Amino acid sequence: MQQFFKALDEKAGWLLNAVAFVTSLLVMGLMLFLILARYVFGWSLVGILELVMLAGMWLYMTGALIASRRHEHLVVDFLELQLRDARLKALHKTLVAVIVAVISACFVYWALRMLAWGVQRPQHTPELSIPLWVSQAAIMTASIGCFCYALRDVWQGGVELRAARSSYSLAKEES
Repeated sequence: MQQFFKALDEKAGWLLNAVAFVTSLLVMGLMLFLILARYVFGWSLVGILELVMLAGMWLYMTGALIASRRHEHLVVDFLELQLRDARLKALHKTLVAVIVAVISACFVYWALRMLAWGVQRPQHTPELSIPLWVSQAAIMTASIGCFCYALRDVWQGGVELRAARSSYSLAKEES
């Protein structure tokens, strides 16, 4: 089972990196094209900024997922660095993971409501008529992914907490 989740995580990581790479190229390429078209060739192109914003939204949300996957998201670790006991560190890690999971679940709910609203009351971008739910789907995808990674962190925290408790009880029995 653990091998399955490891393989799934590796495939998800590859997919996230590919999406981030492609959307980065799109944002950079489209902005460069827009600047050249406007200021070098004097063309007035409509809709390019809509594509940049769409690619940018997917890039930002993919970046959030990559950071969550790698444990590189924004953290305040002052208390964690002060803890010396392995049990307290594991307990702290688990508690933080549970709080993040609850908050992520709220984001999933809110993103689902936003996406449902966008589908029920369809709106489109002014120039290219891209449905707004396309960019809202990026938020939904990121919220579900972050929630899954938060559940992973809760699981890992629980494993570390059990390991710290068992090593503490073994050390206590030996003394």
